[in-house]
Amino acid sequence: MTPTAIPPAVPEQPATPPVRRVRLGAVGAGWWATSNHFPIFAARDDVELVGVCDPGPDLLTVQRQFGFQHATADYEELLALDLDAVVITTPHDLHYEQAVRAIERGLHVQVEKPVTLSAERAWDLHTRAEAAGVHFLVPYGWNYKPFTEAAKKLVDEGQLGQIQHVVCQMASPTRGLFAGDPDDIRALWDSETAGPQASTWQSPERGGGYAHGQITHLSALLFWLSGLRARTVQARVATAGARVDLFNAAVLTFDNGGLGSLSGAATLPDENPYQVDIRLFGSEGVLLLDTERERVSLHRYDGRRWDLDIEPGAGAYECLTPPNRFIELITGASTENNSDAGVAARTVELIDAMLRSAADGGREVLVHDDKETP
Repeated sequence: MTPTAIPPAVPEQPATPPVRRVRLGAVGAGWWATSNHFPIFAARDDVELVGVCDPGPDLLTVQRQFGFQHATADYEELLALDLDAVVITTPHDLHYEQAVRAIERGLHVQVEKPVTLSAERAWDLHTRAEAAGVHFLVPYGWNYKPFTEAAKKLVDEGQLGQIQHVVCQMASPTRGLFAGDPDDIRALWDSETAGPQASTWQSPERGGGYAHGQITHLSALLFWLSGLRARTVQARVATAGARVDLFNAAVLTFDNGGLGSLSGAATLPDENPYQVDIRLFGSEGVLLLDTERERVSLHRYDGRRWDLDIEPGAGAYECLTPPNRFIELITGASTENNSDAGVAARTVELIDAMLRSAADGGREVLVHDDKETP
């Protein structure tokens, strides 16, 4: 009788340890946080919404809606909780202090644009984040579009050569945000709380106006895409009767010797798509990137050409990828940060200098000098 073979024992496999969820706190619970960021974080299995902070009357409503464990009006109390990361979505002039306190506690930080209102403070955050070894992301949506990432790859490959001239233009349907009833913009986003506050968006002292509110998107895309840094600027702004700038125009020079122009307008009709148009003229070719007409083309002087296929509608602004990428950076699922503290600081220092130049009648001013953080 042939004995039955006994199969070798299979060693018991240890149970896979559960993935630790990112313990997230939120400073600010207004219209943008509740319409964009919180739904994204709440839908992720690897995020635990630990606490939310806001002085407004909708705080408890927000806590219940998204399932935050704690709610407080004191951001120091929030930062004292057991957190891994914090998302800051407060008025512009509060970002710096709150981000500093978060970095001091070793927290990863996502902070809304503009990250600060002054160049010095923006570079300080960059230095602090690098020294602390934390992830720092500013959610600029266009920097994460597949077609802008494809354009960035072409630039990084050297297909343009040295960038010698830049033309940038942006326009958006934001007249109400900066000069009318800012609550009207709620119709564009799914928020159950109040809309934007005029005290933020229409106050020069708090960083209201088109430059800090919208040109920041254009310049962040330009600086990430090109790797450039502005050196000098001559700028003018116009208010058309508003308290803050609705129109911007500037002539720039860059550290590499290149020349550029930049302009912006807040007065597109509401039904029109945002316009973001960047044209980079290099020593070996020309890149055209246009979100409204959804095109990216790079044509070289040696005859080689790239004309990217872009899905219709892909140029419309949305900010879904940046909050997801923030969590992926923390968990190690991604290493790509397209809008880090360095990009944010180059953006703030340009807008800071533009507004200083405009206030001085369009005089040319230095964006930075050689002693400042590169």
